[in-house]
Amino acid sequence: MAHRLLLPSPIVSQPSLIRTLPSAFRPQPSAKVLSIKCHLLMKGIRRGPDRFWDDEDYVDQDASETAWKNDDPILEECLWLVTKNASGIITGKDHCVCEIVLPDSTFPAQRVTALEDETQRLGNRVEEEMEKIEEQEIRLESYLDRLINFTWRLERLEKMRPEDLVDINFGLLREDLQEMERLVIELKAKLKGNATHVENLYTEVKNISKIVGLLETMDKNNVLKAQRDMDILKKKLLDCEKNLKAIKTPVTIPLGSCQHRGLARIGKPNIIQWKGVGYKSGAWGKDSAWNTTRKLMYWVAPLNVNGRILESVRVYSNLYDMQLNRSAFNIPLARFMKNKWNYTIAGQGSGMIVHNNHLYYNCYNSRDMCRINLSSLVTQRKTLINAVFNNRYSYAGVSFQDIDFGSDERGLWVIYTTEENAGKLVIGKVNVATFNIDNSWPTTQLKSEVSNAFMICGVLYATRFISSKQEEVFYTFDTKTGKEVRVSIIIDKISERVQSLSYNSNDRKLYMFTDGVLVSYDVALKA
Repeated sequence: MAHRLLLPSPIVSQPSLIRTLPSAFRPQPSAKVLSIKCHLLMKGIRRGPDRFWDDEDYVDQDASETAWKNDDPILEECLWLVTKNASGIITGKDHCVCEIVLPDSTFPAQRVTALEDETQRLGNRVEEEMEKIEEQEIRLESYLDRLINFTWRLERLEKMRPEDLVDINFGLLREDLQEMERLVIELKAKLKGNATHVENLYTEVKNISKIVGLLETMDKNNVLKAQRDMDILKKKLLDCEKNLKAIKTPVTIPLGSCQHRGLARIGKPNIIQWKGVGYKSGAWGKDSAWNTTRKLMYWVAPLNVNGRILESVRVYSNLYDMQLNRSAFNIPLARFMKNKWNYTIAGQGSGMIVHNNHLYYNCYNSRDMCRINLSSLVTQRKTLINAVFNNRYSYAGVSFQDIDFGSDERGLWVIYTTEENAGKLVIGKVNVATFNIDNSWPTTQLKSEVSNAFMICGVLYATRFISSKQEEVFYTFDTKTGKEVRVSIIIDKISERVQSLSYNSNDRKLYMFTDGVLVSYDVALKA
């Protein structure tokens, strides 16, 4: 708080005498008298702001206190001490106005408010850090998969190629490998960075705790409230550290095992390739048969522009070739014969899947199941008895997906509907040896309410549309127990329509084809 002090003219008429008088020539009063005079002067200043001080303010004191005099050396010394760091202006002939800042002892409510705001901010930062850690862990696994693939390709090609061709053919590959190594190192650094962020949050908590300690003597109630908020924040930070450690812990459920309690969550979308406006519908993935020997093979089955007919399937030896759309083995399913197209072994809809080197799909314009060996190109077809077809009971939002194939740890499945089941989902277990349906399970879930479905360990997981950016796994059916359960597991997506969605037990991922974009998701199971 600033108080204005008017000093008599004999003292300040020559301010330089007060501020520059050498200490050797200034009067040297006794410490007691100087203390009394300064005390009286400061006591007078404390009486209130905007006060004009005159001689009578210091009269009638006891014998040890000298009366006010303009030339009193003791008061000159006291005033010199008070005003040596204060600036003043002369008003009139004999007064000088000085401003002296005196501390305000009232409770700093603004600092308490700032403390609460800072606590809220720290809480928000904790949530943001958790989301970053989860996203970066998923990205790290993806980068590591790509790095392993690059390394395998390099070792294989170096063994196959002559020495004089290695440097020519491997330059680009080595650059890609170095780039992947850089990305992995950078992502690991980011994970460590998140751990540092947690430590920084602890440092900020300690700093705020010091502020709480200062405020405690001023307002006990507000300090206790702030302390409770700090305890909550510290608990969140401890949970953050636990979750960070849990993320780094290897998955305890082995691949191929069904000793778990089902789907826990689905990771963030990982975009693999953009196919373009000419390929809005279709499916893609890897060989989904458990423990297949073709774990590096990828396939893409785009439908034609009308979103119905499957005319060909493309097979790639690895992910890198698929991303560059090179070295594809193209298998035609429609043939141009006698000036017209023959669709005898063509397919329809996006419900296809590759299982044990065979592509399974719905035969064109029929309720038949078709399969083709991707090596020998031998085809087979079997009628799916009582199944409806030709877009009568497709998934919501997509066309001609009346028959949808799925694969998991327990084998090959087909998801369809029948007239007898009134448009509700039916699950069939496919015997790959005989190409027959060994068993089927009718459900109570209408297919028209489902946007897509997939199988994990004999359990059907059905999804539905939430928004242009999200799908929800909302329904499950266990073929082992016949139990139906309502759940809520969100899937983030990058486009509105989901043309196909399938699970692969070899890498525990979901593969989605959405408006021409190839997307994969990591899957977490409940231990």
